[in-house]
Amino acid sequence: MFEHRQRSIPLGRVVATANAIATLDEASIRAALARRASGDWGELDDHDRAVNEDALRSGDRLLSVYRDQRDTRFYILTEGDRQLTTVLLTEDY
Repeated sequence: MFEHRQRSIPLGRVVATANAIATLDEASIRAALARRASGDWGELDDHDRAVNEDALRSGDRLLSVYRDQRDTRFYILTEGDRQLTTVLLTEDY
C-alpha cells in the first residue's frame, strides 16, 4: 500500500479538453491540480500508484484520477518531460 508523501511535482503548462471545461467545475479542477502537484494520485489502485512512483524516477508520464463536486470522474495526465499537464474526462482519454 502506498501512502501519500508531501512533495512537489512540476505540472508545466496546464490545459484541459473542451469537454472537461464544459463539464467540470473550476474549483474541483484547481483542487485536483493542487493534490496532483503534491503527489496525491487520487483514486488510483495500488498497481497504478506503483507505476506513477516508477514514472517519477524514470521520467515517464503520470496519471491521476479524481472526482468533481458532482462525482464526475476525470483524469490528469502529466507528460514525461513535465512540461504539459492535461485535464480530461474518461471519454476524452
